[in-house]
Amino acid sequence: MTLAELKPGEKGRITAVGAHGPLKRRLMDMGLLPGQEVKVVKVAPLGDPIEVTIRSYELSLRKNEAAGIGVEVTR
Repeated sequence: MTLAELKPGEKGRITAVGAHGPLKRRLMDMGLLPGQEVKVVKVAPLGDPIEVTIRSYELSLRKNEAAGIGVEVTR
């Protein structure tokens, strides 16, 4: 499952960052690292962007960026 597939209110643990090059570095610099827990706060009406909470701060990601981040759903 990817971060883009989580619904608002769902939590997941990052398993992999599948992006490459500068995008991967940018995502990892923002704290999107394997093992971190992330929660989807809201998704824009057309599905882009996705607002998430990680390490007590909020980020907005494009759907194609979130699709490159593998997660496992947690409770």
